[in-house]
Parts: sequence; structure tokens; C-alpha cells
Amino acid sequence: MYQSQLAPEVTSGATMRGHVLLRPGQLELQDLPRPAPDPDGVVVRVRTALTCGTDLKAFLRGHPKIPMPTALGHEFAGELADVGRHVRGFHEGDEIMAAPTAPCGSCYYCAREQENLCPEVMPRMVHGAYAEYIRLPGHIVRRNLFHKPKSVPHAEAALLEPLACVLHSLGHLRLRPDDTVVLVGAGAFALLHLLALRMREVARVIVVARGAQRGARAAEMGASAVISGGAEHAQEELLELTGGIGADIVIECTGQVGVWELAPALARRGGQVVLFGGCPGGTTASFDTGRLHYDQVSLVSPFHFTPRDVRSSYEILGSGRFGGTALLSGEYPLDRLDEAFARLRLGEGAKFAIIP
Repeated sequence: MYQSQLAPEVTSGATMRGHVLLRPGQLELQDLPRPAPDPDGVVVRVRTALTCGTDLKAFLRGHPKIPMPTALGHEFAGELADVGRHVRGFHEGDEIMAAPTAPCGSCYYCAREQENLCPEVMPRMVHGAYAEYIRLPGHIVRRNLFHKPKSVPHAEAALLEPLACVLHSLGHLRLRPDDTVVLVGAGAFALLHLLALRMREVARVIVVARGAQRGARAAEMGASAVISGGAEHAQEELLELTGGIGADIVIECTGQVGVWELAPALARRGGQVVLFGGCPGGTTASFDTGRLHYDQVSLVSPFHFTPRDVRSSYEILGSGRFGGTALLSGEYPLDRLDEAFARLRLGEGAKFAIIP
């Protein structure tokens, strides 16, 4: 059951402005019904929504998990405009941060603490943050809605969901303080990994960046070194930087099949490779089986996040030490979302804040 924000089951009778993705390449700012809360849900007045690579991909080519037409946007923070009568612990006017999904809590995967694989997670994902208001149903309110600390800006609070994805990724690794980690890509998710690894005080984080502007941003945000020119040109320089050994950990953040295939070559013997970036549906990748077997290179491809990851993301952002605002490359009002997307397509910036 896809949770469309275009025709919510309950409406207040008022209207709001919100972006609707009619089909790939056609985004329209429309007057939409302003939602009212379900008895166990809430309505959020969006104060900041962030651009995301997933939204950009849906805009450019569609997305198998996002039926169209659809409201768009899923990284946000704001304040509660309306609260359902059965909701406890939250009140109108509370500043909040939330993830746009939550698991059912009772299926096979939830019982095995693999809630990210719950079959209800993606069909019930909430979209529609590029709007003045967004409705959150009860299953999200119960698991992944939090009070925003006053000290955390709305733009940083909106990182709750993407940071949870990154923490889920890192949770699959055996991290050591003396590790050399290579991030392949220098987009928003690679930079979120960089900030999270810096908090864990990993010895060295090397970023492989195709564009000079993105490489410079990674250096400014604390990368130990930047290798320019993309993954296909990175191996020789990486071996020089690691004394001929290679990286302890390689995290692929581009979502390109060719880069998935190149990533294991950057890992040392016994190294770990995280295939984080999602490739287009229906694509396949090939790997050197001898390299994987005889050099014992481990591959993992983590998906989404669990409630534990969301809680950890909330605690990290609330600590005030994460520095997520360094990811922001500018602000746009709601009616200029297309300009933000155009800049992202050109590789300009990591994330843009959309202010309704």
C-alpha cells in the first residue's frame, strides 16, 4: 500500500503548495489538499526539506519503488501542525525530526532484527516533503518520530534519514582505529560517510572524486587525501598511498555498475567492500572470483536502515558534534526546486535546503 500524499484519506479542507512528479522529467508545483492527521498520526509543517540523490534519480529516470504521479521529497524537519487524538508524547507546535519509513515490527524479518527488509517498509514510505505540510501515519509516529533539540538547526535535523542509512552501512563493517577507508564518490552520501568515520576517529579516509569541485569539498570536510579522476584511475595512486597494500575498507557510493566492479580492486587482501550506492534496476555486475576467494575480499551491499540506526542517527545529530551543515550548498524557496535539481545534475553542491 503506497502512501501517496496526493490524496490522503483525511483532509482539512484547506490547501497547500507541494511539488508533484507527474512523470520523469516533469515536476509541477500544485495546490494540493492540506492533510489532516489520522487518529494515531500527525501533520508536520515542513521548515526544511533536503534534496536527495534518490529524488533526483526519480526525477530524471523514474524509480521502481516510487509510483507516479507522486509527491516528492523525504528528508525533512519541521514542527507539528496537527496531532491525532490517539498520539501521546507529542503536541502541536513541537519541533520534530523524523524518518519517512518504519517497519511493521511483526514479520519474519522484523523478528530477526532485519527491519530494513520488512516487506511493508518501502510500500508505506512517505513522500511529499517538498511541500508546506506532510502527513505522517501512526506506524512512523510510533517508531521514528523524535523531538528536535533546540540546538540542532532544521537543516541538520533533516539529515536523520540519510545518516541512518550511512550508520546501517557502517554497521556491517569490522572497523579498526588504524584502518584506511576509501570512499568511492564524493556526493552527499560519501560525505556523510566521511563525517561519520571522522566521528569514529578512523585513522585515514581517502576520497575518490571525479570532479575537482567535489574533491575540494571532501578535502575541506576532512578527507585525509583526495584521488582525482574517478575509480578507473584510482588504483595506482591508492597503492602508493598505502605502501602497496590497498585499502582496508572500500565504500562505493556512486551507484554505477562499472564502479561496483572496480571497487574490489581497491581493497587489500582480507579487505572489506561495501557496495552502498544503488544501481539501476535490472543491471548486473561481474567480479573476479579469484580475487574474492584467494584474497578473501568480502562484499556487502546494505539497504536502507533499521529503527536502531535511526535512533543512533538522532543521538549523533543531537550531540552537536556531527557538523552536518557542512553538506549544505545553499537554500532555495519551494518554487525554485528545479534550480536546485539542475545544479545537482551539474555536480554543483552536495545538498540543497528547500524552504517552504
